[in-house]
Amino acid sequence: MTRWAMVADLRRCVGCQTCTAACKHANATPPGVQWRRVLDLEVGDYPDVQRAFVPVGCQHCDEPPCAEVCPTTATRKRDDGIVTIDYDACIGCAYCAVACPYQARTKTMRAGFAYGQASEHELKRQDDTRLAVATKCTFCVDRIDDGLARGLQPGIDPDATPACVNACISEALAFGDLDDPHSTVSRLLAQNQHFRMHEELGTGPGLIYLWDRKLETAT
Repeated sequence: MTRWAMVADLRRCVGCQTCTAACKHANATPPGVQWRRVLDLEVGDYPDVQRAFVPVGCQHCDEPPCAEVCPTTATRKRDDGIVTIDYDACIGCAYCAVACPYQARTKTMRAGFAYGQASEHELKRQDDTRLAVATKCTFCVDRIDDGLARGLQPGIDPDATPACVNACISEALAFGDLDDPHSTVSRLLAQNQHFRMHEELGTGPGLIYLWDRKLETAT
């Protein structure tokens, strides 16, 4: 089996938002809609205060609560772990947005453009099928599927890898197959302490955060 997942190394993320910009460019999301966001947090007490940057978005859960509440089965989880939305089946009820504990879904009712009037570039990329329906990060599933069809390896070959991972200037993001022990993500998880957001909810997120090296155990 294959279980596509993303790893974010919180020690490396500098909060530059390049992943956010790359996602917007790759997916032509309208103003105000960010499928990939980076939270800017302050942690600690004065004078020992630090900043932490946390990339967030759809977690592509093992048990996605969004899929459970969808009345039309527009939201589905593929066998490889990617959670998708069928825009033709979505009725825009937004039950999924309410059910998602990661605030990863949005609904745009009408087309919006960066400077009010659509530019030539925006008109070319305008997708009316994404109006009045739920939208979210897709892990750039089209790139993954197209790359696999051409014999490329997601997480290794840029043409088959999510745009945010390709763009990360500090290499804080990695992508790959959790079921492959030799994949980049599996090796990172084996070497580092990690956690998943709201893991206590039992959703089984496919976005995993690294925060420190694993401690060496005495033999």
